[in-house]
Amino acid sequence: MKLDYHMHLEHGSYDFDWVEGFFRAADARGLDEIGFSDHSHTFPEFEPLYYEDLTLDDSFVGAFQKKWLKENKFKYTIDEYVDFVEALRARGHRLKLSMEVCNFRDQEKVKELLAPYSFDYLIGSVHFIHGWGFDASAVKEEFRAHPLEELYDWYAEAAETLCASGLYDVLGHPFNIRVYRDFPDFDATPYLERVARAVQKADMAIDINTGTLYRYPVKEISPYPAFLEIAADYHLPIVTSSDAHEPEDCGAYNDDAVAYARSYGYKTVLQFEKRDRKAVPLG
Repeated sequence: MKLDYHMHLEHGSYDFDWVEGFFRAADARGLDEIGFSDHSHTFPEFEPLYYEDLTLDDSFVGAFQKKWLKENKFKYTIDEYVDFVEALRARGHRLKLSMEVCNFRDQEKVKELLAPYSFDYLIGSVHFIHGWGFDASAVKEEFRAHPLEELYDWYAEAAETLCASGLYDVLGHPFNIRVYRDFPDFDATPYLERVARAVQKADMAIDINTGTLYRYPVKEISPYPAFLEIAADYHLPIVTSSDAHEPEDCGAYNDDAVAYARSYGYKTVLQFEKRDRKAVPLG
């Protein structure tokens, strides 16, 4: 099956006409099923967690992130999101309900916020380390302020904490810390294995994500080959995704993701329904 389980509506609105573009793109690329996974920063319920976790001082990073939190964030409630997905399903669209949640320190609060809802799957992603949202181009120079091996350690630590929460089905775009082409000049294997063990212990899947191929300077599918090789050795299951933020990108480079996964021995991909999963033929 051809699946795309990671995409966002934040560049538009919960408007039927705009969202139809995702389904047109999915049909054009021969996808069998898609899942919407809006970012947790879409929802005001999560706003206090961002203010608790992000650096928001007068530093360059802090000033940028204070501004970032005020732009196009927290505009729909979780109820509005769930109702919109249900309305799309009522129109005949085959669509899964998900959310991509950041690596907040207070995962118990996340659990409380999500408990009332019947998601098909949940994606947990490392988007910030020690309060710094490292995938924002405006603050990428912060990479120069830390030894890269230290950042890999911080990333692994954040991923371990996220997985240990027991809340998630998928680790989003593993090791996207490479998005601005900061490549390790040390043996990163211990950090890759730490994350693989954490995913395995949590019985989660990893996200074969093409968004880092077409949206970031690194121009590679996440996870990068060194981690995917380890993931295959650990028998970690996979989902495939485009990380589309625009309707026309739904399913983008899905065939490349399938070929990439196959090159490491993968033959199946996970399909989800109400947090239950099954392995189906890849691609």
